[in-house]
Amino acid sequence: MTFSLVTAFRASHYRTLTQVGLSEKRLIVTTTDSWFVKIVSTLFLCSTSFDDEILDYFHKHLTPSYVLEIIKRLNNPNLGFKFYQFTREKLSMSHSFWTYNMLLRSLCQANLHSSAKLLYDSMRSDGQLPDSRLLGFLVPSFALADRFDVSKELLAEALCNGNQVKVIVNNFLDILIKHNKLDDAICLFRELMRTHSCLETFTFNILMRGLCIAGEVDEAFKLLSDMKSFGCFPDIVTYNTLLNGLCRIDQVHRACGLLKEVCLKCEFAPNVVSYTTVISGYCRLSNMKEACSLFDEMIRSGIKPNVFTFTALIDGFVKAGDMVSALGIHKKMSLHGCPPNVVTLTSLINGYCRIGWVNHGLDLLHEMKARHVSANLYTFSVLISALCKSNRLQEAHNLLRLLKQSDIVPQSFVYNPVIDGYCKSGNIDEANAIVAEMEEKCKPDKLTFTILIIGHCMKGRTLEAIGIFYKMLEAGSTPDDITIRTLSSCLLKAGMPREASHINETIFEKQSTLLKKSYNESISSDKSIHVH
Repeated sequence: MTFSLVTAFRASHYRTLTQVGLSEKRLIVTTTDSWFVKIVSTLFLCSTSFDDEILDYFHKHLTPSYVLEIIKRLNNPNLGFKFYQFTREKLSMSHSFWTYNMLLRSLCQANLHSSAKLLYDSMRSDGQLPDSRLLGFLVPSFALADRFDVSKELLAEALCNGNQVKVIVNNFLDILIKHNKLDDAICLFRELMRTHSCLETFTFNILMRGLCIAGEVDEAFKLLSDMKSFGCFPDIVTYNTLLNGLCRIDQVHRACGLLKEVCLKCEFAPNVVSYTTVISGYCRLSNMKEACSLFDEMIRSGIKPNVFTFTALIDGFVKAGDMVSALGIHKKMSLHGCPPNVVTLTSLINGYCRIGWVNHGLDLLHEMKARHVSANLYTFSVLISALCKSNRLQEAHNLLRLLKQSDIVPQSFVYNPVIDGYCKSGNIDEANAIVAEMEEKCKPDKLTFTILIIGHCMKGRTLEAIGIFYKMLEAGSTPDDITIRTLSSCLLKAGMPREASHINETIFEKQSTLLKKSYNESISSDKSIHVH
């Protein structure tokens, strides 16, 4: 067996010995070399150990380029890493940058960060330096795997080796913010401030955004004060970030003051994002007078409003119950050559439904289709809810069927009004049928179960109500007091006191378990705080 394998190796290698081309950075294995790659790959998969003759053959003929192709062929990060370890430990091979690059990326993508760290250490001991692109991938990957220590180590090494650290740091910070790891981002930023390295306006903007998302707007303003001491100057993105942060915590008047301050600066002027942010803030507070005043100022400044500006105003007027003004803004959109999107039109539909003009809302839905604007989940939700309130259950059910035929992924809150409507009208069988339709697409939520339990109890369908109750518990939902009282009363009326008692005992046990779990978690959290 050994003789035939070695002979096969030699034959395949002899045919291809002079057919290995050279590219700019690495050897390219030609098509005919694939025989050699295939044999080595197959043997590695089938064998756990090799005799000296095969090891000697490998030592003489395996090259870094062959190793790369074999790892590619294995197409498995774990197997690729094991083959790499075999060549390093048994054959004392050094490897190309490309092998390390591919294997490190595949290990991290497979969440095998411990193996990736071992591989990276070997790469460095081989004298191979990672480039900026590889570091840009590895740094955030280790951080998101809760290996922040490794990320910092990689960044420090990048700094020493003269890599483009600014790009790496900015990408790293951005990913940390997007994954709600603000504490880690602050820790890194403080280290950068201490060493006065890699800081630029873009870097400050990223951390400011994270602080504003977390509601720490005053901390973001402190960063604004620190920028100049690091040779950085705020830009329009800086101010837009702060405007958004202030509006998120409903300090809209303060945001308006900042906007006016930006208007007075010579370096740059506010843009459509600046104005729209503050206008949206006023609209959320239903302060439509200030919102419209700012909108007029925006137009006078020569800044063209966009679909987000108009949509914010329309939504604000709708929620304030002023449908006439909402339609007036919609008309202005056309005059400014700004076509409405699905959010704009859904807001108008919501406005019609709020004042009881459901048919106008349905007409606008058909108009959306004619304009090739696809409805979204909330478009359906608004209309279905309004139809149910008007006791037009069949039409609401028809919309549910239309939703089912679309590519939209439904959620339980769209179905609940229809289920509730049929339960209240006493048509429990139709309600059950809609639940069955819903379960083809999404799971019932707590409200769904509550509606069904109360509905079945009201119709005296006690056994079904009990079944739904236990299904609710299995789904991880805890019934509220009204549901429990309704079910217990229903059981007592049906002459089932033992079952009523069992229901109450079950709820008591569940609540006790939840309280105990909550207590243990709070104790664990306290211990963690004291340790740190």
